[in-house]
Amino acid sequence: MAATKKPQQRKGFRTNEFVVYPAHGVGRILSIEEEEIAGATLELFVITFEKDKMTLRVPTTKTELVGMRKLSEEKIVKKALTTLKGRARIKRTMWSRRAQEYEAKINSGDLVSIAEVVRDLYRSESQPEQSYSERQLYEAALDRMAREIAAVEKLDEESAVAKIGEILTKSSIAAREAAAEAAQAAA
Repeated sequence: MAATKKPQQRKGFRTNEFVVYPAHGVGRILSIEEEEIAGATLELFVITFEKDKMTLRVPTTKTELVGMRKLSEEKIVKKALTTLKGRARIKRTMWSRRAQEYEAKINSGDLVSIAEVVRDLYRSESQPEQSYSERQLYEAALDRMAREIAAVEKLDEESAVAKIGEILTKSSIAAREAAAEAAQAAA
């Protein structure tokens, strides 16, 4: 009996390609396999998330449903990095409601939405401390954003985090200087 050759490509995704799985971030497709589950044969993407030491099996027919996508294009990465330079938008709603909105943005898998969370929850040295839950959401968003930028720009994750931090620091300093100038002009 001849060994069946495993497919290398399905639904536009290839083995060894980095993909974004919204609930977990950036992973790499290890293989495309067929498995028999409850008497039915399913074709699955086997995706590994090395940092989380996790492997996920996603039916090839469910990629759209779960929101699995290719890495963002360069222009989306630029837009996300530009988003970091904007003013933080903090709504005056209860923290629990905002936290749910931030969580939804992080799990949407949309790089620009994740950048908004990073921008909104960023705290410079001169700003008050974050609560534990704010810090957790900030770290989760930063991690997701850095992993995708690292994969797109072929950097290591630390370099991607440093790049994001540099943009946030510069925009924070620029905002403080603009506020100081406005106060000076008003005086």
